[in-house]
Amino acid sequence: MDTETTATETTRTEAEVRDAAPALKLEVVVIPVSDVDRAKAFYAGLGWTLDVDLDIAPDYRVVEFTPPGSPTSIIFGTGVTEAAPGSVRGLQLVASDVEAARAALAAGGALVSEVFHDATGVFHHGGTAARVPGLAPDRSSYGSWVAFEDPDGNEWLVQEVTQRIPGRVVQTRYDSPAELAVALRAAAEAHGAHEARIGHEDADWPEWYAEYLVRAAAGQELPA
Repeated sequence: MDTETTATETTRTEAEVRDAAPALKLEVVVIPVSDVDRAKAFYAGLGWTLDVDLDIAPDYRVVEFTPPGSPTSIIFGTGVTEAAPGSVRGLQLVASDVEAARAALAAGGALVSEVFHDATGVFHHGGTAARVPGLAPDRSSYGSWVAFEDPDGNEWLVQEVTQRIPGRVVQTRYDSPAELAVALRAAAEAHGAHEARIGHEDADWPEWYAEYLVRAAAGQELPA
């Protein structure tokens, strides 16, 4: 049996199954806390958006926050999880500038670690093992981190992502008008070069722009 062919066929089948599957977007992560009001004050201090605070009964309260620009929210409260307070580890956020993110978190009241990278240059070890102080060599995307904890000890990490792995499927979103303006300027410049290559105005420019913006956000090869 041709192992390489079999592997390719298996990958193709998995891709076909994935593409045919209904979208499943991570919506909420539940975190365990011991003092709901203390946790609420902490996350509000970070500038996260309070979506709801439903104090339904003495033994049931649901509080939801969303980090800035995040499609996923967190929920904590009373009666929402059986996990021990502070037991969640490795909750991960991403930022385009880890140093700016660190400064904002610290200003919001979090005790944030110094910037570090993992000795392997891959992900990060559990706990503080293999942490090397400072930004990743060449400040490579995915390589630099900071860590902090909420008042109960639930652990968060922030990873700097400046360029996505090619082919990585991401939601195309822009968190501010300024960020969208930067993307549009890049698309306009690239589209100007595209029209110069084809030698005439591109009547289908909306479709070209849309493809450019989606591919750029996903780290995929850009249209010519």
